[in-house]
Amino acid sequence: MQTLRADNLTSTYGEKTLFKDVSFIINENDRIGLIGTNGSGKTSLLNVIAGLTNAEQGTITKPSDYTIGYLQQQPNLDPQKTVTEAVFASDQAVFKLIRRYHQALDEFSQHPEDPQAIEAYTKLQVQMDQANAWEAESQIKTILTQLHLTDLDRKISELSGGQLKRVGLAVVLIQHPDLLILDEPTNHLDLDSIIWLQDYLATYKGAVLIVTHDRYFLDQVTNHIWELSFGDLYHYDGNYQSFVEQKANRIELARETEKKRQSLYQKELAWMRTGAKARSTKQKGRINRFNELKSQIGHLQEDQDLEIALGSQRLGKDVIEFKNANLTFDQLTILQDFNWLVQANDRIGISGENGAGKTTLFKVIMGQLPLDSGVLKIGETVKLGYYSQQTEPIPEDKRVIEYLSEVAESVFDRNGQRIEVTGLLERFLFPRFMHGTLIRKLSGGEKRRLFLLKILMQQPNVLLLDEPTNDLDIGTLAVLEDYLDTFAGTVITISHDRYFLDRVAEQLLIFKGQGKIDRYVGRFTDYLNQSDESSSKPTDQSRVNPAPQATPKVTKDKTKLTYGERLEWDQLNEDIDQLTDQQQALELAMSENGDNYEKLARLQQELNEVVKTLDEKTARWEYLSEFVDE
Repeated sequence: MQTLRADNLTSTYGEKTLFKDVSFIINENDRIGLIGTNGSGKTSLLNVIAGLTNAEQGTITKPSDYTIGYLQQQPNLDPQKTVTEAVFASDQAVFKLIRRYHQALDEFSQHPEDPQAIEAYTKLQVQMDQANAWEAESQIKTILTQLHLTDLDRKISELSGGQLKRVGLAVVLIQHPDLLILDEPTNHLDLDSIIWLQDYLATYKGAVLIVTHDRYFLDQVTNHIWELSFGDLYHYDGNYQSFVEQKANRIELARETEKKRQSLYQKELAWMRTGAKARSTKQKGRINRFNELKSQIGHLQEDQDLEIALGSQRLGKDVIEFKNANLTFDQLTILQDFNWLVQANDRIGISGENGAGKTTLFKVIMGQLPLDSGVLKIGETVKLGYYSQQTEPIPEDKRVIEYLSEVAESVFDRNGQRIEVTGLLERFLFPRFMHGTLIRKLSGGEKRRLFLLKILMQQPNVLLLDEPTNDLDIGTLAVLEDYLDTFAGTVITISHDRYFLDRVAEQLLIFKGQGKIDRYVGRFTDYLNQSDESSSKPTDQSRVNPAPQATPKVTKDKTKLTYGERLEWDQLNEDIDQLTDQQQALELAMSENGDNYEKLARLQQELNEVVKTLDEKTARWEYLSEFVDE
């Protein structure tokens, strides 16, 4: 079994300890999700594991032939190479062979009569057969297709950020290393690519270490969760849903331990104040224990919840309206006879294919692009807040507090209370020692959080959020979701994150490409399930509803219930009534907790068990009813 072992890794950044004395083993089939707040050191730990940087202390041990593939948040690819050249750039023998084969194929295609070209091409065909390289090439084509990489002759320097990320993902997947490290792999992926990647990783023959904000993705892929918090690395078995429960238990236990330690400290402090002296070995030991206890008091550290309570300006009845709108951009039809009325307090989610025009729609609303024809009306009271995919250019040598002070020195929260910029930064998890920090020293996620804060400080009443889950940590997303629940205005969100859209959207626009836009009222996962059912197109009813389990046939000899069956019959009526009541109660609880994924999953599991038992009891009741003599 190929394993990687780390012992006592320690790394700091300035005055901040990213991780201290962390140790772990990564086994061959591990599927590990690494989570933690932005700036906690996740990417730094990945860089150390991948060998890009060295920890200040500690060691990493792995076999000499152990390979690691690393998708960074910003892939490091040669800008002068084409997509094909980047994909086949690996030093592995099979990739060298495929490169030589394609070079020979190109030469043969250009000079089909050249004996040397024919001979070289023929030899390489044989070598491809012997090395079973055709299978590798087929897998490569599958990966490229699923990631929607079709223009393989384009140079890396010509790609957008999203295209660059997909090429970087393709490169590491194609190499099929012993350890696959993926930093935010779902960013810039269509939903179908996310689901394909989810299934691909679930069966990957090797170890996988992932940093992602996508909670549904974590649930489907991982069997271990690592949490990096205040320099410590906590290990949890199971997926993200299991982690949530285990972490709550860990925090509760830590609080109880701290409470007991505080209580013991007060007792020992009282004893010390009586003038205790180390006259005996026993007393000396007790004084030493007191001093040790004193050093442990007050060191319980917990991740603080990001706090968002900013106010917004009053929003009138008229918000956004499109009438017969048409737009073509880069020779693609974005809008075609598009009519759309957005009202106050709407919660709208936008998803669909990349390149179909979702971000372009936002740019039209922001006045950055004109319509070809039709009407766009923005209400007079509307104040737009646009959280774009790309953080606005920020001078890297500008300080954190200076960046926000350009907006305002203070703002009002939803209760009318004034908040100074320093207090606002602390609420957004930027402690005072970071207020004077140069922005270039922030992590990517911290920069995104700072950008979000700047948008909200402007106190908009209509929020346009373009892929807000990219580069924000899960804790920040959870608080943002709660904030949007109570936001006194309209929210329109572009996202491929199923969990996030389920939480924040009640209406959906699904961009299908070439001006085709589906509309749906309800949760995103319900839309996806409905789409899956529609695409399957069953030809007979039995494919939709599986046939119920057959109940035992009535024998001709049996005419009445036995004594035992009579007792069972009486009990069945009571059991079925109780199970029916449980089913109704669980369904009601699920409708009331539709935005709580963890609780909803537990309720669904309970409901499945109740329904299964109820079906069995009902089938038995129907059988026995044939012999009841009333």
